[in-house]
Amino acid sequence: MSFKFFTMLFVALSVVAFYSCKGDEDKKLPPIIELESGAGLTNADATVAKGDSIHAGVHAERTEDELNTFDVSVFYDGATTSTSIHDEALSGSESDDGFDRDIDFAVRNQAGSEKYVFTVTDKDGNISTASFTLTVQ
Repeated sequence: MSFKFFTMLFVALSVVAFYSCKGDEDKKLPPIIELESGAGLTNADATVAKGDSIHAGVHAERTEDELNTFDVSVFYDGATTSTSIHDEALSGSESDDGFDRDIDFAVRNQAGSEKYVFTVTDKDGNISTASFTLTVQ
């Protein structure tokens, strides 16, 4: 067997080994966030009266990486920029395992739409959201 044969064999095996490892890449699974349902909880689009009090329940779970932040923002009347109404850094068991939160807020005293976006981010920067839109009349 010649040196050229062994060189070509080495190159071929190296290429196969390199491409077979690509299937093991990190899938970047985002965390899980869900809006809870039940009596008195808002978790879907609805029509409400001006100034109504809203109660939402949130459940979040870690998938791959520890949880980092939890935020609730509102977009008024179809705007592209939001206002944060709850912003929190997570630590301890909430970061490691997940958490449940009850969020209370009141809608504006004017007619329009209010889209509430609940966001959880993990330490790797993966983001998951849940949302609902309230029509205020």
